[in-house]
Amino acid sequence: MERLWAPWRMQYLADAPPPGCFFCAAAESDEARLLVVARAPHAVTMLNKFPYGHGHLLVAPRAHVAAPEDLAAPAYDGLMRAVRRAALALRAAFAPDGMNVGMNLGRAAGAGVADHCHWHLLPRWNGDTNFMPVIGDVKVMSEHLEATLARIRAHYP
Repeated sequence: MERLWAPWRMQYLADAPPPGCFFCAAAESDEARLLVVARAPHAVTMLNKFPYGHGHLLVAPRAHVAAPEDLAAPAYDGLMRAVRRAALALRAAFAPDGMNVGMNLGRAAGAGVADHCHWHLLPRWNGDTNFMPVIGDVKVMSEHLEATLARIRAHYP
């Protein structure tokens, strides 16, 4: 059996999640473990603690709502500005060839946090495929989350 060692991940697995909604906590708290990239009047942008790939950002409204249509117009507009700002920062920080941007609304759609809607932004690169996910059912993260956080924050005013 092959073993992959990533001991730095244990700190993320061992940390108890903050009580309540982690998006709401990130909107109000400066705790480093919440991986906040930026806060805006109507949105919070943060790294995904368990990313699909490096640079995986989450952008959530400050309001605790399950769907974007539940937001008042100014909050919706602010959320969309934050999504745009996150995409610009990812392009500047990583120069990806493309990007996945989307939401999973409701458990049936795959939402891990169904009661607080949020956008996922994932930078993608041509040729960024290898045997690890196919053969080993493993993703290899090429950068520590703290380094990714610093890289993206450098592209926020």
